[in-house]
Amino acid sequence: MLIARWRIDARFGHKTAVVEKLRYWAREIAPEIGWQPEAGTLLTGSIGAAEATVEHNWRITDLAELGRAWEALAGLEAHRAWGASLEPDVVSGSARWDVLRVL
Repeated sequence: MLIARWRIDARFGHKTAVVEKLRYWAREIAPEIGWQPEAGTLLTGSIGAAEATVEHNWRITDLAELGRAWEALAGLEAHRAWGASLEPDVVSGSARWDVLRVL
């Protein structure tokens, strides 16, 4: 099993909006690519991490699953619209994916 971690930094004063939009994505868009909301964990920075950081960690089987998900997302108009609505709330260029192996 792997954890696909998507990390992004919220603009000052926008963290609540980012969290709400990520919750919406998990409920409405993730199932369209085969990911169930309960497979994701939403985290925010607290102690020792930037408070603006918001992470969405997804439990996945392997890299092939992640590749299929990304391919499916590329064709979803709902995902494109969601991304456009998220853009004003985040620090440009802060998004990144990390993939970690569960031992």
